[in-house]
Amino acid sequence: MTADRPTPNAWGSLDLAPTIGVVGLGGAGSEAVQDLVALGIPGVRAIAVNTDAARLLRTGVEERILLGQRELRGRGSGGDRSLVLQAVEEGRDELLRRLRPLEIVFLLAGIGGGTGSALLPYLSRALRSTSTLAVPVVFLPFQVEVENNRARRENVEATVSELEELGGLLVALANEKLRRFETLPIHRVFQVRNAYLHSLVSSLVDMVENPSQLNVDLASLKNHLRESGLSTLVVGEYHVSEPERLVQQALSDSLLDYHLSDRPSALVHLDGGSNLTLRTLNRVLQSMSQRLNHPDRLVFGTRVRPEPREVVHLTAVIGGLRTRSVRDAVETSAEILRPAFVH
Repeated sequence: MTADRPTPNAWGSLDLAPTIGVVGLGGAGSEAVQDLVALGIPGVRAIAVNTDAARLLRTGVEERILLGQRELRGRGSGGDRSLVLQAVEEGRDELLRRLRPLEIVFLLAGIGGGTGSALLPYLSRALRSTSTLAVPVVFLPFQVEVENNRARRENVEATVSELEELGGLLVALANEKLRRFETLPIHRVFQVRNAYLHSLVSSLVDMVENPSQLNVDLASLKNHLRESGLSTLVVGEYHVSEPERLVQQALSDSLLDYHLSDRPSALVHLDGGSNLTLRTLNRVLQSMSQRLNHPDRLVFGTRVRPEPREVVHLTAVIGGLRTRSVRDAVETSAEILRPAFVH
């Protein structure tokens, strides 16, 4: 008697790529999702969620969810987090029904107002009890938004505190760092920020969706995060002959706002051409180790394309972070271009 052997069609027809979504919470989050869709992330589902019906209708995202139709009547929250938390209970089941099938969900929100500030930690916590990997993406406000507005500042502090307590993967983009582009029209400045966010999202999606020679899949990412505490995501791209500059660019030249703790960790993935050598990989890993002050754990993967490439793309999840205070995160500094990762 012979055992049945599955034919390739039995498993080859499975949908092996993880299902991924980008969800905009509130006005700023939904507008960012609209920009991500315009820039293109194939196969990623886009959703906009708001309590403001008029603003939601103007959002160029096909899948939209209005929360609090009964309590807020589609007129927004007026910056009141507590009203949003009451309203979300009305639509909780529908909201989670749409999000639970996704394996990775990027939750985008500007914080300081009511809707994004309330929904970001609420949904991150709710999805934590499922198999979905929730990645909160925080847009920290400009200094001027909070220095003379106590209610807005309190919303920021409460939201950041809740997200820090949850741990896991958290991306914080500081609007204050956009001041380096202050001569651009305002709408273009936010497009620059969202283009940078697009590079973060698409890099993580590419890393876990596409097999590599030394693979980093979704299970590997989740395992790393379980052991790494509060983490964030960095990307860089530089000439193959200068791997140290690649690491410097990824860790320093960004809109991120995080500092290292004394016990960092790193999951590093390199994507290069057929001319990517073991020596280049080793130089990247040594440079990363030095910049992170010899982390407790350094895991890596690589993908080598069949053709030569002049640039190498780096995607890294840096764990074991400490956040700066909200005051520091939005504070004007003469060193606007200072490195995001320092001791």
